[in-house]
Amino acid sequence: MKTLLACILLVIAISPVYSQDSTQLKTAPWFVQRFKVSAGLFIPVNNTNIQVGLTGTVRGTEIDFEDDLGFNKTSVTFLGDLQWRASRRSRFDFSYYFINRKSTHTLDRDLIFGEDTFHVNNEVSSFFNTPIFRISYGYALLARPKFEAGLLVGVHVVGTKVGMSLSGAVSGERSTDFNVTAPLPDFGIWGGYEFSKHFALNAEADYFALTINDITGKIVAYDISLTYRILESFRVALGYSGLDCKVDAVKDNLTGNFKWGYNGPVITATYTFGRKKWLTD
Repeated sequence: MKTLLACILLVIAISPVYSQDSTQLKTAPWFVQRFKVSAGLFIPVNNTNIQVGLTGTVRGTEIDFEDDLGFNKTSVTFLGDLQWRASRRSRFDFSYYFINRKSTHTLDRDLIFGEDTFHVNNEVSSFFNTPIFRISYGYALLARPKFEAGLLVGVHVVGTKVGMSLSGAVSGERSTDFNVTAPLPDFGIWGGYEFSKHFALNAEADYFALTINDITGKIVAYDISLTYRILESFRVALGYSGLDCKVDAVKDNLTGNFKWGYNGPVITATYTFGRKKWLTD
């Protein structure tokens, strides 16, 4: 949290260097709106590696969920986003999506997961669920009539729950779950450019690494999208998004090492509303 506040103060402190006249600030690209509500579909290609073992004793097997447990690489999920422009330069974003994956697969090798060993030729049921919340603040250092660019600070709250059990086993019999919630701050850049009255390009990239108590995390995220304005307050976008995440955590008597990432196309629809405050300031 201290890092997050420091980054916000840094952005605000250096912003006067990039001041523009009032006409430039009021004449903004059409995608700069007071409120934007977006919803869409995300089709990520996943790459998941998990290792869960007993702390200080048994080291778990590094498991590739796609190769070892038969998970489909591709999944489909809903995503939502709300953006509020507090001013011409300042924006706040809140987004959410949930990746829910499961599989039943006959093992090709022995796997140690937590306190249990799952042997070759066992049929194993497994799951990997990840809700992701993201909150961020962005400040436009450059605010021109057709484009803008700035810095942002935020946090991804990544909740990961993973588990394995023998297929058909009763509750608690040869079943191991591990879950962790990791708040991962990030720092990045963002920008947008208006090509015409109907087309615009927006992009964002984020990175951060941090250790908090028994959780160490690193995150790299990016997003780029081409937006088409159909009506004054309605638009659609086709984009490409990705995230690479690494989390090491100790919980109870288990140590978990998570390395997973995704990338894939995003299709969204956006509705905008609200008076543009900066036009009357």
